[in-house]
Amino acid sequence: MTADSGHAGPVDEPVGHPTGELPGTLAETLRYGPFHRALRDSIAHRGLSLARLRARLERLGVPVGQSTLSYWQRGLRHPEVPRAVPTVRALETVLELPPESLVALVEPQPRARPRHVAPPFAGSTGAWADPAPLLAEFEAVPRSARSNADLEVLAVHDTVLVGAQREQRAITTRMVVRALRAGPDRYLAVHQGDEGCLIDKALVRPAEGCRQGRVRRQSASRGLAFELLFDRKLAEGEEHVFSFTVLDDTGGPTPGHHRTFRDPCRGYLLQLAFHRRSLPARCTKQFRQEPEATPVEVGELVCGLGGVVSAYFSDVGPGLAGVTVEWT
Repeated sequence: MTADSGHAGPVDEPVGHPTGELPGTLAETLRYGPFHRALRDSIAHRGLSLARLRARLERLGVPVGQSTLSYWQRGLRHPEVPRAVPTVRALETVLELPPESLVALVEPQPRARPRHVAPPFAGSTGAWADPAPLLAEFEAVPRSARSNADLEVLAVHDTVLVGAQREQRAITTRMVVRALRAGPDRYLAVHQGDEGCLIDKALVRPAEGCRQGRVRRQSASRGLAFELLFDRKLAEGEEHVFSFTVLDDTGGPTPGHHRTFRDPCRGYLLQLAFHRRSLPARCTKQFRQEPEATPVEVGELVCGLGGVVSAYFSDVGPGLAGVTVEWT
């Protein structure tokens, strides 16, 4: 049973702004945002399902769809200013939040999408370079161009195998996606090899839930674009899990691994497995809004047993998330 499936509360329940203090974590989120996280945490703090929240809003004379509330709290949509401001103020009342606490997060509009890292698809591996020229041939086919736009990326797990010569040997990716509408039957992925690699020798190995479609390469950018075909067209709302491996072991010492997220993703797990004879001097978890930007989330990681470094990003994107590697 999901949080959205509850029943509306009694009609005589009081609704109003709080008289007590909010938990410190929630107060901090309300102060700094982003809006979707503040809304989600506020709903969880009050213990309301989306159905009950919608019912209470209707009692205030503010009709809003349950799907809209779901999109807002997941970061898939943002309240349109100024039209949605009265609804956001009503949310503050129902959730017993300080006046203007949520409104302040939607006025002015939140940060713009990254200018340099937002390819026309829902995620890419190591895509620091502009992938547009590489994708031009795919985008000439309407169905391929739309396929990722019809998919919501729910979770991604990348495992990067690093060899004895400090080279990136293989990247295995497992993804969970959901169809936003009926029809998507493929995913378009992008990989960018490390400095010095021979991208023409890189190979794609599809695994569960997909098979390989067309492949395009670009030596100048060390770019590789490829289709992963599902075994059927997905129904609207259907979730699908698939995985694949990129074998690319001709580059020099790897500087780390990063993934581009065009839209918000609930969870991203990145693991780097190092050869026991070539352990890194330092690994740093980083998130940045665009390649040239200063990282806004930085943390040093521990290389644990077996030479594995792990970084988990919750509610990641838009932007670039990854691990930077420093060698002795």
